[in-house]
Amino acid sequence: MKPSAAAYNSEMKKFQRALLRIVPYVVVAAIVPALFLLRGNAEKEAEKRVLSVWNVDTFEGGKGSRASFLKQVAREAERERKGVYFLVASYTAEGARAALAEGNYPDILSFGVGLSDFAEYSKPLPYAFAGGELGGSCRAVPWCMGGYRLFSLDEEFSAEGETALSSGGSNLCSLAARLSSVEGTETESVEAYTGFLSGKYRYLLGTQRDVARFRARGVTVYEKPLPAYNDLFQYLSVLTEKYREDALAFAQILLSEKFARKLSEIGMEPVEGTEGTRTVSVFTDDGSLRSLGDLAKTGDLKILDKYLKSI
Repeated sequence: MKPSAAAYNSEMKKFQRALLRIVPYVVVAAIVPALFLLRGNAEKEAEKRVLSVWNVDTFEGGKGSRASFLKQVAREAERERKGVYFLVASYTAEGARAALAEGNYPDILSFGVGLSDFAEYSKPLPYAFAGGELGGSCRAVPWCMGGYRLFSLDEEFSAEGETALSSGGSNLCSLAARLSSVEGTETESVEAYTGFLSGKYRYLLGTQRDVARFRARGVTVYEKPLPAYNDLFQYLSVLTEKYREDALAFAQILLSEKFARKLSEIGMEPVEGTEGTRTVSVFTDDGSLRSLGDLAKTGDLKILDKYLKSI
């Protein structure tokens, strides 16, 4: 028997009132998990931090790529610091300056002498190194180094003969020669190397780059280290304040013994045994570098002393 219309309407009203009482709870039950999911995703996104690392080669290295070496460090740092990513890019000095002129600069900068443009952006570091000091604090710390050497094709270093001073990048080979009491002619790097091998020059004042060239060619040479002066340091500066702790963690890994042992892969050396060596500030501007180069050739050593730092 069908219920009457009045009874049917009464039952429907009861059902609607009951439904209205439970609907808010059903909606909340559906919304709350969704809100937690969105919040969780937002927190995960907030945990992700991406730091840019620029490598700028301002002098010839040994072999291989310093940027590729830094990528190894980046992968290690990412494993140790979850949610942090380090994007390593290689720039020329000109490219880095052009980017800076447009207001772009990295969180971490790997560079050498001849790129003073980033000095004002470099933050104080918990390290100490004379060549990286600026405004009373260390703003750049070297993570690898090369060195100047005097090469000969035989063991006789006292015989007369012309010396080629290998020039490549922003390093001051003339200053290394002057402080090492070596007289010679400043010559482009490859020309100096080939001229030395061909007999045009009796000696070659070169760097770690020439060591790699000789080894690759299988040439036996004799060498004398010239530790009086060295500007062949690749430095690291931190330019970010927001991600400072992540950047310092990257620096710590780069400077670790583990990666110091791997520097031979790129023909470079750990920064050690430099006591008594003179250097120039990595923040020296281009004009001053040129003046120092000129002074090295003809100037008074006492004047040069004013611009040099003892390590």
